[in-house]
Amino acid sequence: MIDERSEVAYESSPMPDVPTPTSSIEETTSPSAWRDEDICLTVSDLCLHYGDNEALTNISMQVARQRVTALIGPSGCGKSTLLRCFNRMNDLIDDVRITGKIELNGMEIHDTAVDIAQLRRRVGMVFQRPNPFPKSIYENVAYGLRLQGSMPKSEVDDRVEWALKNSALWEEVSGRLNESALDMSGGQQQRLVIARAIAIQPDVLLLDEPASALDPISTLKIEELVHQLKQDYTILIVTHNMQQAARVSDYTGFLYLGKLVEYDTTNIIFTNPTEKQTEDYITGRYG
Repeated sequence: MIDERSEVAYESSPMPDVPTPTSSIEETTSPSAWRDEDICLTVSDLCLHYGDNEALTNISMQVARQRVTALIGPSGCGKSTLLRCFNRMNDLIDDVRITGKIELNGMEIHDTAVDIAQLRRRVGMVFQRPNPFPKSIYENVAYGLRLQGSMPKSEVDDRVEWALKNSALWEEVSGRLNESALDMSGGQQQRLVIARAIAIQPDVLLLDEPASALDPISTLKIEELVHQLKQDYTILIVTHNMQQAARVSDYTGFLYLGKLVEYDTTNIIFTNPTEKQTEDYITGRYG
């Protein structure tokens, strides 16, 4: 039983039954030098309208596999809207119209044959404020596994333990898995939500300002966790905190008024951007 196992130090390790393609790119490789197998997501001429208002304009970019990509820009520039495009969360909003293409490992996600529920299992999302269910810690992580159908309890136990270890939470909660998740601290709740997201083994993890509501210590733990998780997942993170983007990401895209102004390695974006608009934002001239 999962409650009887001794505490084990956190180690990031993939579940063995779902092989994940491995990117061969170096941390500083320019997107222009990527090979096809290095690319997880491809966005082509993406436009999004809320009614008559255009929120995203001709976005084209590629997202590297098993790397962290940050989206930065002032409030209202389209960062979260773009993030929600990758698992079609914007479909839930009335009067939204989307044109262009998004491909996940070569699959066009807007194809009529795509099962949206399955897509959202492959592209997990963590929101700005932690949203644990009013259930036990164990049941929060096991929830998505149960939705996938019949699974032996021993396998659910193993997957819950694995997810909690890989969210750097196991040592803190292994002795109280049956307690309510609502009694956890905010930082623990956010890591629990991440555990819930990775338990179903997505290809991509979307993080929408995951640390903006947390204290500095919890924020540091989330950032350390992001570094660990990129060994197994492609991660996109929206953040208003440019220092955080510089610390955690390999690649950064700067958005302004719904347009992708510049996209390159994080080092280039923060030290030698091509566009003056990017430099003005990075140096605090506006935003």
